[in-house]
Amino acid sequence: MTAETLPGQQPELASANRVNPAEKLQILGIPMPFLRRFSIMAAVAIAILLPAVIEDFAVFQLTQVLYLAMAVLGLNLLTGFNGQFSLGHSAFMALGAYTAAIMLTRWEIAYYWTIVPAGLTCFVAGFLFGLPALRLEGLYLALATFALAASTPQLLRYEHLEEYTGGVQGIDLLKPESPVPFLNSDQWLYYFSLFFGLILIFGAWNLTRGRVGRAMIAIRDNPIAASTMGINNAIYKSVTFGVSGLYCGVAGALSAIVVEFIAPESYTFVHAILLMIAMVIGGLASIPAVIIGGMFILYVPNLSEGVVDTFFGGDPSSKALVWVAFGVFLIVTVYVMPNGVAGFVRRIIMKLAR
Repeated sequence: MTAETLPGQQPELASANRVNPAEKLQILGIPMPFLRRFSIMAAVAIAILLPAVIEDFAVFQLTQVLYLAMAVLGLNLLTGFNGQFSLGHSAFMALGAYTAAIMLTRWEIAYYWTIVPAGLTCFVAGFLFGLPALRLEGLYLALATFALAASTPQLLRYEHLEEYTGGVQGIDLLKPESPVPFLNSDQWLYYFSLFFGLILIFGAWNLTRGRVGRAMIAIRDNPIAASTMGINNAIYKSVTFGVSGLYCGVAGALSAIVVEFIAPESYTFVHAILLMIAMVIGGLASIPAVIIGGMFILYVPNLSEGVVDTFFGGDPSSKALVWVAFGVFLIVTVYVMPNGVAGFVRRIIMKLAR
């Protein structure tokens, strides 16, 4: 009998009853588990009430943040939790967007029925792409996914697919009308996107904290040791790639419905790079941080443009400096928060906790 085992208690039960030391931490006398639950409920409440107090264009921007956060979450599951690098997730967003658009325009299917098929299509595509990618790791896998991102816009412009994809002209979509009398279209699309966002976040939270999540993290940390413990690396890597594609597919379908227009230029390699940047800025292997990542993609380029206009007085030639300002923002953010916003917040909490 060890010191941690009570009289008459089995060692296995004693280990199962151990409390995580992090759960005993407190801030101002308030236990961390309570603060965590309160923060989640407060965030959901704010997300629900926010459209009632802001203007329609701001609601439209927040809806964009939501589907961008879903795409960042899909990439984070693949890279942050499983250790596979991808520079091609814009291709999965494009596949989801065009799947939804084709269902809307050619088959006249209601927009709310297009989200799940778009996600499943991208799950299959991601799983199949993950199978040959099993032989690649690190930079070699990143190069393979880069080829996927670079070739997708060209494929969408291919003349023999133009009947379905619209070619360089893209596809125009109609804005859905709100079925709720007291909500306008922008507010309805926000809640529509929030519904799927909460489902995907809850799914990712359960996935990463269960047996599958532990296997994903083990493969990320040491694939040889994970294989020795009986984990099938090939299956877990392929399924993770598929799930990551599903998240991006749902995000792509929502982007098509919200923006009401898609074109090959909407899902270029630059978009894939922005997803990667958003994941790093928010924080690797952090689910709540994907919201910060989505906001970074949407608002920082606009903020950079505002800074350039302020200092150069709206000179047309200064537009080339917008991305320079964006780069400066990026460098400063990474220097101040090398572990992302999630790591920065976590460090502050640990300093305050007792």
